Amino acid sequence: MSRFALPAILWLCLGGWAAAQQDSQAPDKSPGKDQSSASSAQNQGKEGGQSSSRDTKIDLSPPADDVKSHPYTRSSASSADADTTGDVQEFHPWDPHKAAKDIEVGDFYFKRKNYRAALDRYREALYYKSNDALANFHMGQCLEKLDSPEEAAVHYQEYLKILPHGPLSLEAQKALDNLKDKTAAADGKK
Repeated sequence: MSRFALPAILWLCLGGWAAAQQDSQAPDKSPGKDQSSASSAQNQGKEGGQSSSRDTKIDLSPPADDVKSHPYTRSSASSADADTTGDVQEFHPWDPHKAAKDIEVGDFYFKRKNYRAALDRYREALYYKSNDALANFHMGQCLEKLDSPEEAAVHYQEYLKILPHGPLSLEAQKALDNLKDKTAAADGKK
């Protein structure tokens, strides 16, 4: 029993001594000379009409010479009054995942030989991702099947512009050559 009593007594004594040391090192809770003057200055500032930094409103208005410094930009107030003949008139959503899904559904319709439905899905894919090479290539195929060679040629050329050495570039070039031959033969018969 004496084996456990000695460490227990020692632990109690050291615990009391550590608590006394901690209390003697604790800072005084009453405000010191510097602290009381700072808090009274804050209270006087609030009473005098000044606000603290949290209450300060940020001025978001443009500088006075902003129009001179940046003549080709429009602020939100002037864009409402100005005409809409700028470069960007309409925003389209950019969603490559939706575009990929539309291409996948378009491929399904194309395999079922429902070329109109496939064409609509490829157009929708181009709406969500305007420079999609695969959608352009498949639109060219659909338009070729729907007997619109001029539009098909435009989409094959667009594919070649986006991916000149892409995986379907040889097929697109062959399709363009075939379309040129068909239009030349059709013009020769007239």
